[in-house]
Amino acid sequence: MAGPTPFSGGQSSVARGTESLPGLYRRIVQTYVSWGRSLILLAAVVFVPLGLLDAIPLSVSIDSFSLGSGALALALIVAALALLGTSLVGEVFYSGAVAVSLTHGEEGRPPTLREISRHLDYRSLIAVDVLYTALVVAGFALFVLPGILLYILLALAGPVVELEQHGVRAAFARSMRLVRGHFWLVLAVLAPIELLSEGVGALAELLAHDLLGSSLWSDWLSESLSNVVATPFVAVALVLLTVELIAARDGRGPRLHSAPASR
Repeated sequence: MAGPTPFSGGQSSVARGTESLPGLYRRIVQTYVSWGRSLILLAAVVFVPLGLLDAIPLSVSIDSFSLGSGALALALIVAALALLGTSLVGEVFYSGAVAVSLTHGEEGRPPTLREISRHLDYRSLIAVDVLYTALVVAGFALFVLPGILLYILLALAGPVVELEQHGVRAAFARSMRLVRGHFWLVLAVLAPIELLSEGVGALAELLAHDLLGSSLWSDWLSESLSNVVATPFVAVALVLLTVELIAARDGRGPRLHSAPASR
């Protein structure tokens, strides 16, 4: 069998426009399948603890409070924004970790968790994660359109931190420059994947509630399971998009392994 196939340098398929969309989806699926074991293990380390934080507000019933209709509507809006925020927390950090996973290791060998932890720029990734979440949530709270714009324009900041060793402000600025001119392509890739991720979450919630009933434990199980299964797919899409758009803008992109080396 052949060894790893790198994505590197040269003319990017993105430069040819939306014709590359099916090809990008094909690469995303192939990379997810090829690296699935190590990416899912990494996702479990990140998202099982975060799943508990997500589950706590879900387990609190708004109906248990005596609220007027106005206060209840406000509480529902706040709860929806909180869920949006917690769903984004960890995704940026994880996408940076996936960027390390797909670009490091010897001859395509998946790097160990220890190797990944040594390469991660924790401060920048956490700061980007928190700021990105806050900006997108604020955008959706004010009007839906600003939230969508911020979600797409700043989506590549996490991978950029690790692929190009940028700081927080530089990562956001670089993401905006990369997306500019390719906004609809990025939207066409990320929006369906996010919707699919939400569908996986709904299915996981249904299965968990069937097994454990309505409880904190079922909410924790569903949140953790959906993130562990779906978020690696989102992260792979973000990393591949970032590499492609860097190549489209600069003529050369970071070296990315599409599959682990055969043993």
